[in-house]
Amino acid sequence: MLGSIDPIVLFFLLGLGAGVLKADLRLPPAIYEFVSTLLLLSIGMKGGVELSRQPVTGLAVDIGLTLLLGVALTLVAFAVLRGAGRLSRVDSAAVAAHYGSVSVGTFAVGVAYLAREGIPAEPVMPLLLVLLEVPAIVLGILLARGVSASTQWGEVLREVLLGRSVLLLLGGLLIGWLAGPVGLEPVAPLFFDLFKGMLAIFLLEMGLIAAEHLGGFRRHGVFMVLFAILTPPAFALVGIGFAALMGLSLGGAILLATLAGSASYIAAPAAMRTAVPEANPALSLTAALAVTFPFNILVGIPLYRQAAQILLPH
Repeated sequence: MLGSIDPIVLFFLLGLGAGVLKADLRLPPAIYEFVSTLLLLSIGMKGGVELSRQPVTGLAVDIGLTLLLGVALTLVAFAVLRGAGRLSRVDSAAVAAHYGSVSVGTFAVGVAYLAREGIPAEPVMPLLLVLLEVPAIVLGILLARGVSASTQWGEVLREVLLGRSVLLLLGGLLIGWLAGPVGLEPVAPLFFDLFKGMLAIFLLEMGLIAAEHLGGFRRHGVFMVLFAILTPPAFALVGIGFAALMGLSLGGAILLATLAGSASYIAAPAAMRTAVPEANPALSLTAALAVTFPFNILVGIPLYRQAAQILLPH
């Protein structure tokens, strides 16, 4: 990373190292659930607070472009996995859904990085994060199954819109927007002041989980390793292009590039497990958690900043 390594990234490396060495370290499930819930609500509430401070105009174009971005990334990922990777149709669709969707954890690291660097970003970014979850999951199911009378769209939409991560993000956004900065002052110490500390604990657990999935590539070859490393910067460049179309600031472009280059390990796995149970989850989870997530938080985010500074019009 540029400059000294952020301490929160060191927590991830601690978890990864402990997992690789089979150390006796594991967060209690209840603690992990609490920390992840707090992070999701905090990210949504921060966006809602910022939205409450100013009139929201011109969102229709940004929403449309965000949905288009999710569709484009999913289709490109599917074509590469199916063509170059020779994966089965259902596995290609499932992995593509993960890479067309987004990682909330990576977004949180991106938010912390911008805060450390003093780079502001548009308050609408948490909303765009939520929107990017939807098209990739729906399209992944379509690519795997095709449209048929047996498609249970009620279950699919319920998993996407009422899944834990999307619900907490949207709920936090609504709470922050309705309450405003003054209304949230009593809960600010928990949700805002402790954000980086909670993120550090979250990344410690992510390191442990990533270590568990490292062995997946021993069975699936070097293609998935290359895909998981090369896809994030390529998709991030696409994200920067969309950021330019939206007229986002440098901070907004960095976050959109981070989202485009990330891979889901919460919403997409849950949805794919329900809708496409025959897909191999080891492929997508190993790629997303063991390779793409570490790549983004260690190398990707500063790299996307440099790319945005070069490519965005000044």
